Amino acid sequence: MGRKERPIASSNRALVRLVRWLRDQRSDSGCSYAELAARVDLHPTTLQRAASGQSVPSERSVRAYAIACGASVDTAMDLWRQARRGRLRSAGPAAPSPQDIDGVEMLRAGLRELYELAGRPSVRVMEERAGAGRLPHSTAHRILLGRTVPRDAHQLTGFLTACLVASSEHPAWVAAWQRARGKQQDTAPSPVPLQTRVSQGPARLTAPVRPAVPASGLYAAVLGPVRLWQEGEPLSTGSPQQRALLAALVLREGRTATAAELIDALWGDEPPSQALAAVRTYASRLRKMMEPGTLVSESGGYAIRLPPQACDMTMAAQLTRQAEQLRIQGDLERARTLLRHALGLWEGEPLAGVPGPYAETQRVRLEEWRLQLLETRLDMDLACGLHADVVAELIALTSAHPLRERLRELLMLALYRGGRQAEALAVYADVRRLLADELGVDPQEGLARLQERILRADPQLAVEAASHTTDAQAVSFVRPAQLPPTVADFVGRSDALAELTGALAAASAGESLPVVAVCGPGGVGKTALAVQAGHAVAQFFPDGHLYLDLRRTTPDAALAAALQALGVAETVIPAGLTERSALYRSALHGRRVLVVLDHAEDAAQVQWLLPAARGCAVLVTSRRRMIDLAGAQLVQLDVMSPAEALQLFTRIVGHPRVGDGEHGSARYVISACGFLPLAIRAAACRLVARQSWTVSDLADKLADEDGRLDELRAGNVAVKPVIEDSYRGLSAEQADSFRTLSSSADSFLSLRQAACLLGRSIADAERLSEGLVDAGLLTSIGGEAYQVPLLAWLYARALP
Repeated sequence: MGRKERPIASSNRALVRLVRWLRDQRSDSGCSYAELAARVDLHPTTLQRAASGQSVPSERSVRAYAIACGASVDTAMDLWRQARRGRLRSAGPAAPSPQDIDGVEMLRAGLRELYELAGRPSVRVMEERAGAGRLPHSTAHRILLGRTVPRDAHQLTGFLTACLVASSEHPAWVAAWQRARGKQQDTAPSPVPLQTRVSQGPARLTAPVRPAVPASGLYAAVLGPVRLWQEGEPLSTGSPQQRALLAALVLREGRTATAAELIDALWGDEPPSQALAAVRTYASRLRKMMEPGTLVSESGGYAIRLPPQACDMTMAAQLTRQAEQLRIQGDLERARTLLRHALGLWEGEPLAGVPGPYAETQRVRLEEWRLQLLETRLDMDLACGLHADVVAELIALTSAHPLRERLRELLMLALYRGGRQAEALAVYADVRRLLADELGVDPQEGLARLQERILRADPQLAVEAASHTTDAQAVSFVRPAQLPPTVADFVGRSDALAELTGALAAASAGESLPVVAVCGPGGVGKTALAVQAGHAVAQFFPDGHLYLDLRRTTPDAALAAALQALGVAETVIPAGLTERSALYRSALHGRRVLVVLDHAEDAAQVQWLLPAARGCAVLVTSRRRMIDLAGAQLVQLDVMSPAEALQLFTRIVGHPRVGDGEHGSARYVISACGFLPLAIRAAACRLVARQSWTVSDLADKLADEDGRLDELRAGNVAVKPVIEDSYRGLSAEQADSFRTLSSSADSFLSLRQAACLLGRSIADAERLSEGLVDAGLLTSIGGEAYQVPLLAWLYARALP
């Protein structure tokens, strides 16, 4: 336990309560600070300081302390918040509540108090928490310094979200902001930074609108000629090469580009002799035009840091994401309007007149993006019943892009819905002839299927325009809470649990998407461990917890279930796997959700279900080692230790039945179960169901090796079907190898012994053995040695 803790000396009573609770948890765990620190990858001094009582510890330290002790993180956070409030009260008069705010100075003080109570997160963390575009870190910094207050309700609610204020409290703060600003504005946050309002009348086409250049700050445009504005006034961007450098830095969206990368971007394989000097000169000229800290030099390269609303490309991306969210909710009218605003940001050819190979590549990418947005917007136009209005635009687009089959499909649908069936079929005949002549291929399946439906006058093609948004149609996002309940008698696995919770909790930092894969043979307790870990870190994922059982489930069916759990209407879920996966990622954008994928077959199945959003995390369980799941942290779960296995058996059966006289029989039972949790549970449940049996009686029944697998069954808890399922998943070659290796009298086999038994080379024997390890029917014990698990060996003996 280490040295004795020092007395707590603090006038902050809430801090005293927190420190006492922390010390009690460590005492109950029986661990030293070094042992606790190893569980959460922190230095022991950090945890010791958190329980010293000298000052209020950080939120991160208290969370880690609770996780390391296996204690309630919610309780720890409640005590920590009380300690923070106690510190603030002792430091001086508290800022007013939102109901008391009636001026800008009181509003500034109130917002600062919320920031203090949230644990003083960094402005970058606040930007991530608020969601894309709602609270740029530079704006958050100015608010915290008292130089400004949120400019609108959208930005205010972003600040409140970043400070972990419950959404139920937002209206009171919005009302306080209105009083302080002396304005009566709509309290609902606008879905976009533009003040876009959609009419409530019938759907109609609206012209794209290009937002005005902001009157303050720097603004960059790349979706057309590369240009800069400062305080609303245009700036000279210099020579074509200097514009190419500016474009290369803006397109990286704040990421650093090395000097070598910039030289390659501007000149390709034939740079001039003074290329590096030229890059430095261009960068120096551009830096002089910008505010300090905008163009920075780091790691031998350069980066331009702009807030999202200071660049047309990032604004277009933001509008596109918001349009996708509205489309998911069924609000097609507003979604298509936002897409028109996004498309209005293009001004001719992207990066017009900019030289260099990088600009050429990006020009193609940005043009392809524009066409994809056009196709999406036209698709929604058709869904809103505007087939007559879009025919002319589609004819022009198909003429400019004759091989783009999606545009042909939309044109056919628009013509058919306008009563022009013959012309729709003529479009198909034209594209079919063109593809055959130019490429020697037939139209894709979607286009051919549409032609067939037109030929048989499918009534579903003639649907009326989808009505625009109504309250009844709008689909609210749901906060899923799908984690199964934890197992009441869960024991052991402390190291694996600490590794899982530590990796998943890293999602709160927002630096990356944690993906953790728990692998191990069937019945080893992967699901129980994953559920236990999921509940332990649930507080890090306030937007919900998805649980998907992937056994004998296709990725598209799993995606459909996930989308519906997230609140997406079944009617707007697309049919294609790629489209569903894209919609799934859009639905998770800006949200912090834990995704648990149980019983995954392989990495290919999992890839479709990985979010793209930071703040989310994925926990996968599989019998196969997912070495091909990029970026995943693998946690290999093996059978229990004898002590853990005995503890599990005793907890299920009850201490009275495992008395002093039955300890030997209990140890034999868990050994006969191969220390496999599923087998131990099956044996213990049989004993619980038969009160007349003793542990010795159960041990006698398990002594018969030929009938042991049949004895290890209690209702749905059974070992044999699990092993059978793994065996059926083997290839013919692997199955034959498993039977051969299991025929050995010695369950421990060196690689050389395995090669002799199989009659194969060392390399082939290793390949087959590792395949069986991946399937959970062989255990690697290091040093090029393997072991056939006891119960799998018994199963193999009974095979014909």
